[in-house]
Amino acid sequence: MSRVKILNLLILAGLLSSCTLLDPFVDRRRNAGEKNMAKLYVGASTPENPAICYNILTTNYEEVKKMADEECIKHKTGTHAVPVKQTQFTCRLFLPTHIYFKCVK
Repeated sequence: MSRVKILNLLILAGLLSSCTLLDPFVDRRRNAGEKNMAKLYVGASTPENPAICYNILTTNYEEVKKMADEECIKHKTGTHAVPVKQTQFTCRLFLPTHIYFKCVK
Protein backbone atom coordinates (compact mmCIF):
# COMPACT_ATOMS: atom_id res chain seq x y z
CA MET A 1 0.00 0.00 0.00
CA SER A 2 1.41 3.38 -0.92
CA ARG A 3 1.92 6.23 1.54
CA VAL A 4 -0.73 8.32 -0.20
CA LYS A 5 -3.36 5.60 0.30
CA ILE A 6 -2.40 5.19 3.96
CA LEU A 7 -2.57 8.94 4.48
CA ASN A 8 -5.99 9.08 2.82
CA LEU A 9 -7.22 6.23 5.03
CA LEU A 10 -5.98 7.99 8.17
CA ILE A 11 -7.65 11.25 7.15
CA LEU A 12 -10.93 9.43 6.43
CA ALA A 13 -10.78 7.62 9.79
CA GLY A 14 -10.11 10.92 11.56
CA LEU A 15 -13.04 12.61 9.86
CA LEU A 16 -15.40 9.76 10.69
CA SER A 17 -14.36 9.67 14.34
CA SER A 18 -14.66 13.44 14.71
CA CYS A 19 -18.39 13.33 13.91
CA THR A 20 -19.09 12.46 17.56
CA LEU A 21 -17.28 15.62 18.61
CA LEU A 22 -20.26 17.63 17.39
CA ASP A 23 -22.78 16.22 19.87
CA PRO A 24 -24.04 18.85 22.35
CA PHE A 25 -23.35 18.27 26.05
CA VAL A 26 -24.17 19.76 29.44
CA ASP A 27 -21.13 21.70 30.58
CA ARG A 28 -20.96 20.83 34.26
CA ARG A 29 -17.77 20.80 36.29
CA ARG A 30 -17.62 19.12 39.68
CA ASN A 31 -15.19 18.91 42.58
CA ALA A 32 -14.42 15.20 42.78
CA GLY A 33 -15.00 13.73 46.22
CA GLU A 34 -16.71 16.83 47.63
CA LYS A 35 -19.33 15.91 50.24
CA ASN A 36 -20.84 19.40 50.65
CA MET A 37 -23.49 19.90 47.96
CA ALA A 38 -22.99 23.69 48.05
CA LYS A 39 -19.35 23.25 46.94
CA LEU A 40 -19.85 20.28 44.60
CA TYR A 41 -20.41 22.20 41.37
CA VAL A 42 -17.86 24.66 39.98
CA GLY A 43 -18.67 27.34 37.41
CA ALA A 44 -21.89 28.72 36.00
CA SER A 45 -23.57 25.38 35.29
CA THR A 46 -25.43 23.96 38.30
CA PRO A 47 -28.49 21.69 38.60
CA GLU A 48 -30.78 24.75 38.69
CA ASN A 49 -28.85 26.60 35.94
CA PRO A 50 -27.76 24.17 33.21
CA ALA A 51 -25.30 25.39 30.58
CA ILE A 52 -25.00 23.53 27.28
CA CYS A 53 -22.22 23.60 24.69
CA TYR A 54 -23.29 23.03 21.10
CA ASN A 55 -22.56 23.88 17.49
CA ILE A 56 -25.14 26.23 16.03
CA LEU A 57 -24.51 24.80 12.53
CA THR A 58 -25.11 21.13 13.38
CA THR A 59 -27.62 21.26 16.26
CA ASN A 60 -30.98 22.99 16.31
CA TYR A 61 -32.22 25.01 19.27
CA GLU A 62 -35.11 22.60 20.02
CA GLU A 63 -32.64 19.78 20.74
CA VAL A 64 -30.61 22.00 23.08
CA LYS A 65 -33.77 23.22 24.85
CA LYS A 66 -34.91 19.62 25.30
CA MET A 67 -31.57 18.75 26.92
CA ALA A 68 -31.91 21.67 29.33
CA ASP A 69 -35.51 20.71 30.18
CA GLU A 70 -34.40 17.13 30.89
CA GLU A 71 -31.65 18.40 33.21
CA CYS A 72 -34.18 20.47 35.17
CA ILE A 73 -36.53 17.51 35.53
CA LYS A 74 -33.73 15.07 36.36
CA HIS A 75 -32.44 17.23 39.24
CA LYS A 76 -35.98 18.23 40.33
CA THR A 77 -35.10 21.92 40.13
CA GLY A 78 -37.95 22.90 37.80
CA THR A 79 -40.35 21.73 35.12
CA HIS A 80 -38.69 23.50 32.20
CA ALA A 81 -35.72 25.70 31.31
CA VAL A 82 -35.71 29.26 30.02
CA PRO A 83 -32.70 30.73 28.21
CA VAL A 84 -30.75 33.40 30.10
CA LYS A 85 -27.79 34.21 27.86
CA GLN A 86 -25.70 32.84 25.03
CA THR A 87 -21.98 33.30 24.42
CA GLN A 88 -19.75 32.42 21.49
CA PHE A 89 -16.33 30.75 21.55
CA THR A 90 -16.46 29.87 25.26
CA CYS A 91 -16.72 26.08 24.88
CA ARG A 92 -14.77 23.62 22.74
CA LEU A 93 -13.42 24.23 19.27
CA PHE A 94 -16.14 22.31 17.41
CA LEU A 95 -18.87 23.37 19.88
CA PRO A 96 -18.27 27.12 20.22
CA THR A 97 -21.73 28.20 21.42
CA HIS A 98 -22.45 28.19 25.15
CA ILE A 99 -26.08 28.74 26.14
CA TYR A 100 -27.15 29.24 29.74
CA PHE A 101 -30.59 28.30 31.07
CA LYS A 102 -32.50 28.75 34.31
CA CYS A 103 -34.89 26.11 35.61
CA VAL A 104 -38.38 27.38 36.49
CA LYS A 105 -41.54 25.72 37.77
